[in-house]
Amino acid sequence: MSSGAQKFKVMAVLYRGGKAAQEEPRLLGTVENKLGMEGWLREGGHEFIVTDDKEGPNSVFQQNIADTDVLITTPFHPAYLTADLFAKAKKLKLCITAGVGSDHIDLNAANKHKVTVAEVTGSNVVSVAEHVVMSMLLLVRNFVPAHEQIERGQWNVADVARNSFDLEGKVIGTVGAGRIGQRVLKRLVAFDPKELLYFDYAPMPAEAAAALNIRRVADLGDMVSQCDIVTINCPLHETTKGLFNKELLAKMKKGSWLVNTARGAICVAEDVAEALKSGHLNGYAGDVWNVQPAPSDHPWRTMKNTQGGGNGMVPHMSGTTLDAQYRYATGAQEILRRWFAGEKQEPANLIVENGEVSSSRYATKAY
Repeated sequence: MSSGAQKFKVMAVLYRGGKAAQEEPRLLGTVENKLGMEGWLREGGHEFIVTDDKEGPNSVFQQNIADTDVLITTPFHPAYLTADLFAKAKKLKLCITAGVGSDHIDLNAANKHKVTVAEVTGSNVVSVAEHVVMSMLLLVRNFVPAHEQIERGQWNVADVARNSFDLEGKVIGTVGAGRIGQRVLKRLVAFDPKELLYFDYAPMPAEAAAALNIRRVADLGDMVSQCDIVTINCPLHETTKGLFNKELLAKMKKGSWLVNTARGAICVAEDVAEALKSGHLNGYAGDVWNVQPAPSDHPWRTMKNTQGGGNGMVPHMSGTTLDAQYRYATGAQEILRRWFAGEKQEPANLIVENGEVSSSRYATKAY
């Protein structure tokens, strides 16, 4: 906690928006538009550094970390704050994630160095849930190959309809039934699926489960084996990293679809690409990558199923609609305002607080 009379160095690592950000000021999560808080911070007499340069010891991020008091990062262009960087960040007191998902921060190191880590809980939940349902539809309906056919000037209905299905009557399961997972399930009810399933360490409230007519499956392998479509809506931490590997993918139904808008590293990239190539998976979609920005030769950029489709990958954008950007920009500013004023933070936004909260809390923080 801090006193409002002090002046601090605040650094934000955001993605560069270029011409789009210049033309659209509501792209608040960009270097150009600075989360909408530059004027407020300058008026308070604080130093404010905004950059997208985050890789390597000579980056603006690493060159300034030693004397930064507050670091603001984003899941969409993550600045990885490792234990080594924490050791160098002698003045760091607060890390704010403008968005949801703080796995790019070494939470154990944050605990050790008594650095508070907070994020804008709930800021992206509607945006991501809508993206999940959209991704399911574009995979199941074989939308991308059909659209690409039109762009090529072709017209072959049979070639794309042969791998197009309905959501109605399908068994759909979510890994994680927190804020996003429950909203995904709620939106799927309207499609009249055969059954909705979920796997989570903790059961949903009985009333919520009854309202959605959803069934909990205690074993993850058992759940994925029953599903036509699986959506991943859980945080990335030590026990979920690489969770969807060759072994678990093999337990999924042949010809099923997988959607991941949680974190790319929950899936083993090469194993997913191979499952798609072999036809075991009919499609994979999402917006999260194990490395961001993804390298040009990342297998998820070009992987295809046996019919030349099944790829619904996009940049990390599901939780950064203009509506979501307003929510996480104003939420980040509120976290910072409270910290400046020495006020308590909203408990739901806290991941680590002054080393007093175990990082294991993040594992139980529902998406």
